[in-house]
Amino acid sequence: MSGAAENSTAGGARAQNAVPQLLFAVIRPFREFFRTQAAGGVVLIVATLAALVWANSPEAEVYEQFLHVPVTLSFGAHGLSWPLHHWINDALMSVFFLVAGMEIKRELLVGELRTFRRATLPLAAALGGMVVPALIHASINRGTAAEGGWGIPMATDIAFALGCVALVARRVPSSLVVFLMALAIFDDLGAIVVIALFYGQGVDWAALGAAVSITIILVAMLKVGVTQVWPYGVVGVALWIAVLKSGVHATIAGVVLGLTIPARARKRPSEVLGDLDMAIARIRRAKEADVDASGPLGAIERHLEAVQPPLDRLVHGLHPWVAFLIVPLFAVANAGVSVAAGLGESVRSPAALGVALGLLLGKPIGIFGATWICVRTGLAPKPSGATWAQVFGVAVLAGIGFTMSIFVASLAFADRADLQDQSKVGIFLGSFVCAIAGLGLLRAVGRERETGAAEPDLRIDELPRFAEGYRLEPWTASARFVGKTLRELDIRRRYRVSVVGIYAAGRSSLADRALEPVDPDYRFAAGDTLLLVGHSPDVSRLIEEATPNASPSGTRGSLATEPPPPPPP
Repeated sequence: MSGAAENSTAGGARAQNAVPQLLFAVIRPFREFFRTQAAGGVVLIVATLAALVWANSPEAEVYEQFLHVPVTLSFGAHGLSWPLHHWINDALMSVFFLVAGMEIKRELLVGELRTFRRATLPLAAALGGMVVPALIHASINRGTAAEGGWGIPMATDIAFALGCVALVARRVPSSLVVFLMALAIFDDLGAIVVIALFYGQGVDWAALGAAVSITIILVAMLKVGVTQVWPYGVVGVALWIAVLKSGVHATIAGVVLGLTIPARARKRPSEVLGDLDMAIARIRRAKEADVDASGPLGAIERHLEAVQPPLDRLVHGLHPWVAFLIVPLFAVANAGVSVAAGLGESVRSPAALGVALGLLLGKPIGIFGATWICVRTGLAPKPSGATWAQVFGVAVLAGIGFTMSIFVASLAFADRADLQDQSKVGIFLGSFVCAIAGLGLLRAVGRERETGAAEPDLRIDELPRFAEGYRLEPWTASARFVGKTLRELDIRRRYRVSVVGIYAAGRSSLADRALEPVDPDYRFAAGDTLLLVGHSPDVSRLIEEATPNASPSGTRGSLATEPPPPPPP
């Protein structure tokens, strides 16, 4: 590209400024979610180490007493009295599964899994990463008491995996982080199905029928447009009790409830703009008159809440509690394996070997193999900007199966503490080696990006949807753009449209080109395709007026020669 060498030095320092604030606003929730998961992984490690130390210390008896402290929750003549360990695994983990269900729904509706093409690669990878570990465990434990634990090595712990990726984030393309998250979501969904079908107790058909009826009520509430959260909470508690009585594991109620939480807001943003303007004007007048502005501020809060989907509000509100309280409590309650005596025997047991090898070998082979087949057969493109070595490194990290694997182990061997402990030893061993190996591989094969430099792997099919009324459009600039800079063309002031970046010329297919952010002094070359963002009418007007022969009157198409109009008020 003719202008690339001239622009590379100055462009690197200003690349981030070239990306409009709207783009940052759209991807910020993903970044916040990633940071929460990564930080939650650190807390989870600390909780796990604390449980291991406690269970192998002179105070091990206190640890067991702590887990079996009776906790009673009663409503009149009815109530539940369980040990603390039971409340954590069956009640608090239902909240974990509630958030998982909402995340799955959000990704399927508006996220990376909203189209078949986007979902094909992580879905195939997740299936490979579940089937192969299960087969390895089943083959090692065939005919033994541990054969029912085949579901233990199937799951990926997203908190630990993203925490590891955060350590080498500058060496991993963003497309691989998206791929790992999407894979883990499908992985969680598969684990949920396995738990529901294979790790429940004897089915109480009357209670199961009640659970189905309550689920129908939740779906009806969603269909008729109930957007307040509290009715779903009340019905969700009833669903949890029904599922608990049915013999299906109670945490499945959290998933079902999460899938029925509304993902649409009560109002569109355009419907509250006038009310917001009035509330802001009242605040200005109140400030000038030194009058209490709490009323207008409350009105603004209500208006903003009306345009935020309940699903987003709940995920945002519950995520810190799940990441920093519920999951660490689960680790404290379930990771306390006594390894002081018989550690070598536990490691060599079929139960531990099946889990450890399922995570160490089954996960990377299944995920990488399914990914390679999908890409080679043309079913889905490889994550952009990623090498096959990096894909394999992420597949190894996906072998960290901590939280969900421990949960499945507690269900698979509910009446065999010895098999639970052996399986947990396998989980610790396999997850630890996968973490170290995956980090080492990604660090070795990934080239570190300079701080502030533009990522060459950003592609339009990986960008999230924009807010209502906005349009993200690739457009090949006309010949009169060649040789001119973005500053000279003054697109932002003329049309209120931002240029996010350009797809540099030189490849036959737009899908094969990397998106490069541009700064105002970038000089366009022939064949460059601009990525535009703005309100739909503004983008359409720019394309129409700047395209040759777009207007028969000849009054349009003079983008590069007309003087810029005054800036909008």
